Amino acid sequence: MTAPSTFGLSHEARNLHWLLTNLVEEVPGIMSVAVVSSDGLLLLSSDEALARARSGPSPEHRGPRGSSADLATVVSGIGSLTVGASKLMDYGPVKHTMVAMDEGSLFVMSISDGSLLGVHGSADCDMSVVAYHMALFVGRAGHVLTPELRSELRRSLESAGSAEHESAGSHR
Repeated sequence: MTAPSTFGLSHEARNLHWLLTNLVEEVPGIMSVAVVSSDGLLLLSSDEALARARSGPSPEHRGPRGSSADLATVVSGIGSLTVGASKLMDYGPVKHTMVAMDEGSLFVMSISDGSLLGVHGSADCDMSVVAYHMALFVGRAGHVLTPELRSELRRSLESAGSAEHESAGSHR
């Protein structure tokens, strides 16, 4: 698997990239992962391409349209919906949400300050194993995901997106 470039990032940002890469590589059935800020912005992701590099191309693969931003949008929406439901029912903060579908699963877990970890899993993933490893990620990442680190991660994603766009334009 090819890890995203972490050149020039702080130690904390590189550590989060490493934790995310390990989550995808070590847990069978994980298709993609997104870390989303409280305002719905993608902070950190593992594109489907990373999961495919690990397991090979799958012609029957379904899920977010191949974009980390699509997974981030779904995670943000589910996060907002469950927070609203929790407030309406006065049950306290939402810890995690699991959506089991015929062809896959979606897991959303609170990290800190409204940030969310979202995982798209295959139909045959072991939900308890995925949830366990997500909880480990949250436990390790939650205390370092400061506003400053969120800003750094967001800037690095924007820079990577700009570089990919420029590279695609030069190949035309």
